[in-house]
Amino acid sequence: MENELINEGGFKYIEKGEGKPIIILHGLMGGLSNFEGVTSYFPPKGYKVLIPELPLYSMPMLKTTVKNFAKYLKKFIDHKGLEDVILLGNSLGGHIGLLHTKLYPSKVKALVITGSSGLYESAMGDGYPKRGDYEFIKKKAQDVFYDPEVATKEIVDEVFATVNDRVKLVKTLAIAKSAIRHNMAQDLPSMQTPTCIIWGKDDTVTPPDVAELFDELLPNSDLFWLDKCGHAPMMEHPDQFNTILDDWLTKNNF
Repeated sequence: MENELINEGGFKYIEKGEGKPIIILHGLMGGLSNFEGVTSYFPPKGYKVLIPELPLYSMPMLKTTVKNFAKYLKKFIDHKGLEDVILLGNSLGGHIGLLHTKLYPSKVKALVITGSSGLYESAMGDGYPKRGDYEFIKKKAQDVFYDPEVATKEIVDEVFATVNDRVKLVKTLAIAKSAIRHNMAQDLPSMQTPTCIIWGKDDTVTPPDVAELFDELLPNSDLFWLDKCGHAPMMEHPDQFNTILDDWLTKNNF
């Protein structure tokens, strides 16, 4: 990604454009570049897009939880002096966005979740993690997408490096456990924030019935499907993803 990482006030983030703030929350294995399509599409339409680098591997072990990431997001929003933010999260990022919205509803104007954890996810499957086995990790990375070609060598290398770094691996497993523990089924019915749910019909990590349950439990949600699409719609079908989101934001005057 060509966008420069800003490092200030204890935060690292990408910022692009001026206007209504969209904050993007990346997933557990997702880099900031996963949202390149969104980052280039929305600034010309009057949005300021911000992608904070979540402290997945830098928080103390006991604080490495979904709740503390939601609090970290609150600090970032306060640091930037933002109001009426639109949160967009994929996978773990969606879960962080949901929990932040529950804790601090006055700050969030709208929520967008895609392949989000918070109800159920299959994580990396039963065999995860096999450290040192590049082909195994490659297959797991490819399984995240409908089209395995989306899992470029760069993506596979990044995941491989993470699971072979002992500290990162332990924290990755801690975060995954925290996400499973912090099930939000009881919280969702009381969350009134308008929510756009964009889901891949072929998502094997958070299958389609997860999206349907989110839609059922959230009182103010709209569900959109993408065909031939896995766990990361904004990567596999960036144009369709942006069109759906743009139309939804426009329709709701966000």
